[in-house]
Amino acid sequence: MRQGGGNPQAKSVDWWYRRAMSVETLIPVEEYLNTSYDPDVEYVDGVLVERNVGDLLHSLVQSNIGHHMRRKYPHVYALPELRSQTRSTRYRLPDITVLLSFPQTDYVLEAAFLAVEILSKSDSMTSVIEKLDEYTQKGVANIWLIDPRLEKMFTFRSHNLQEVEDIIATDNPRLELTRDEVFQK
Repeated sequence: MRQGGGNPQAKSVDWWYRRAMSVETLIPVEEYLNTSYDPDVEYVDGVLVERNVGDLLHSLVQSNIGHHMRRKYPHVYALPELRSQTRSTRYRLPDITVLLSFPQTDYVLEAAFLAVEILSKSDSMTSVIEKLDEYTQKGVANIWLIDPRLEKMFTFRSHNLQEVEDIIATDNPRLELTRDEVFQK
């Protein structure tokens, strides 16, 4: 993780940042929202939380979902890794956030219409369920969990995962993707 993007002093910033973060220095939410991280991180109660990135199957499924959502439903906004507030002290980065209207801020403050999480090899069930619960508590109406290795699709409602077979869909309005669209290689 690096702050500073293309800054030529990024190497020294990177070293300082890793050293400072090893003791979990608390970061004010305003600083998090006004800073670019590479790769981006989640914000949980003042702590920057790294995400699993760079996984081929995860990236492929994320790209497929975004592509097919935009192709089939041009009136919605299917956005990858958009910072989304789940509590006043928590911002998550759903793999895909679907909004029914264009956001008024650079990050999502209101509940999204759909949040999609795609499992990476090293994701723990505890951390994934914690995120899904946060989306539910925020009022996200539709939550999908996708496992690219096992090629399984789940909806998350009322704190329960329900596997779906051939088509994964939202409620009103109905947006749907087929298994082939999600796992296309």
